[in-house]
Amino acid sequence: MRIACLLSGGLDSPVAANEFLRHKKEIVLVHCAPAHAGSSTKIHELSQKLANVVNHSVTLCVIPFGDLQYEIIKIVPAETRMIIYRRMMMRLAEKICIQHNCTAIATGDSLGQVASQTLPNLKCIYSAIQLPVLTPLLGMDKTEITTISKKIGTYDISIQPYEDCCSYLVAKHPCTAAKLAIIEQQEQPLDTQKIITEAIKNSHVIVLQPDQD
Repeated sequence: MRIACLLSGGLDSPVAANEFLRHKKEIVLVHCAPAHAGSSTKIHELSQKLANVVNHSVTLCVIPFGDLQYEIIKIVPAETRMIIYRRMMMRLAEKICIQHNCTAIATGDSLGQVASQTLPNLKCIYSAIQLPVLTPLLGMDKTEITTISKKIGTYDISIQPYEDCCSYLVAKHPCTAAKLAIIEQQEQPLDTQKIITEAIKNSHVIVLQPDQD
């Protein structure tokens, strides 16, 4: 079974990816790169660390998210932008699944840790796609996730500064109980298919081999 794992650059998503790697599952890491973040060195370092931990090659797909994000900012209220950002990420990951024969998408979601990870918001986010969504960290708290990240060696990389997509130009107090009908209505002016197709066309894939001692 091959799984597409969303990789944000924070603590949670590398730990989620490692959960599948340690159970001998083949993964494709999917990173949506915001235009404002600059270098993606941190993402490469995290991916390389995961390859080293399991001593196996890891595929990383980097998708430019900036243009898509600017289109969202034009029309979507700040309170719900994060949810629609993440719905678009799920759609992009689903396209990568088709390209790489993946059967599910994994996330580093941990219930209630941030506004986008409340149950109502997760329902809105996951409903954007048809494929199963796997959430190995859903019941873990930050202490448990931090402990695992230190154990596998991703902690020091994850805490390096990096502005991911979800934190860009969102409300100070974002919506925590989104209604799917409202989210879908806010998305309607977006030419979703066109901007997703363009982002996928401009993505690039890197296969990282484990470092040789």
